[in-house]
Amino acid sequence: MPWEETTVMNEKERFVSLHEMNFMTMSELCRRFKISRVSGYKLLNNYKKHGEKALQDLPKAHLDHPLKTPKEVEDDILRFRGLHKTWGAKKIRHLMLDDWEADSVPSVTTVNGILKRHGLVQPRKPRINRIGVINPHFDPANPNDIWSTDFKGKFRMKNHEYCNPLTIADSKSRIVFAVEALERPTTELCIPVFERVFRENGLPLAIHSDNGSPFGCVNSLRRMTHLSAWFMDLGITPVYSDPGCPTQNGRHERMHRDLKSAATRPAGTCLADQQCKFDKFIREFNTIRPHEALDMRRPAQVHVMSTREYHGRIYDWDYKEDLTVRMVSRNGAIRWKTDDWIMITSALNGKFVGMKEVEDGVWELYYRHVLLGYYSEQTRRTYEVETFKL
Repeated sequence: MPWEETTVMNEKERFVSLHEMNFMTMSELCRRFKISRVSGYKLLNNYKKHGEKALQDLPKAHLDHPLKTPKEVEDDILRFRGLHKTWGAKKIRHLMLDDWEADSVPSVTTVNGILKRHGLVQPRKPRINRIGVINPHFDPANPNDIWSTDFKGKFRMKNHEYCNPLTIADSKSRIVFAVEALERPTTELCIPVFERVFRENGLPLAIHSDNGSPFGCVNSLRRMTHLSAWFMDLGITPVYSDPGCPTQNGRHERMHRDLKSAATRPAGTCLADQQCKFDKFIREFNTIRPHEALDMRRPAQVHVMSTREYHGRIYDWDYKEDLTVRMVSRNGAIRWKTDDWIMITSALNGKFVGMKEVEDGVWELYYRHVLLGYYSEQTRRTYEVETFKL
């Protein structure tokens, strides 16, 4: 049993005094103070060695540790940090290998702990999510109002290489336009697939995706990427689910579940073989399989081709006269007034954006037909459409 915390010092003094009077046996004395005999003998032995100091409530941590970094090594770490105030633990440890044996130099974690213990490491600021949760509702009234796209999770084929399936479907008719077996989920590999689908089916009004690359970037204004900028050049509006909310594109995710069970178990031997499995799935999904959401009709029976044809050309955009036009520089910003810059996104470098003042010092930012966000002269910051209130 532990000592009573309220009067530990007094209780220890009484215990020693009563023991020296020899009025009680050790067992009786320990029972009275509600401690074990081991604790009692330990206190008496410490009292004989150290006197009254043994009665004080000393810290229980070891004064020394066999694995503690030697003082001369710790001093050398602090010396390097003093010479290079912006260097981290990795660089400092690498420099120490020139002067010390490898076994004597502590790990990066230990070096960082020493720097932190001496107050030489500043904690990182928590990452701020620019994207507000708005719970968007995507329920198109007609085919080609909204298409959905995503990368079904990559998987390994029998040749031990990875396949990244790009999927494109119409949100109203559920028809699947493409399931393309790609080596990597990049913009360069995605654009040819979208071009083929656009030529065959026309252009939608909007394309719905999650926030992952290459469709969106949560740290970019309006989550823009090079792929979404290309969509806007074609007159298509990119729309996104809230971060971490795949259920907002539940129709597409449900199709992915059918795709996984029908075309990836077992996986193909190579990309070409896997593409054959995907093509077979598309034919069955679009023309044979009845869909309850379509009153047991097939997607091919419901879908109609878009009236907006794809010609493969991107036309210049003429902003209205009440908009101020600025060109986005290579670093993704536009010059504002004399010496200020407004950060837009590097996905639009070399392109033109429009600005319209809607309140005193508050400007709307447009790229073509799409509202990107707002800029406040007072705070000198840009804001997402969802998070800014006029």
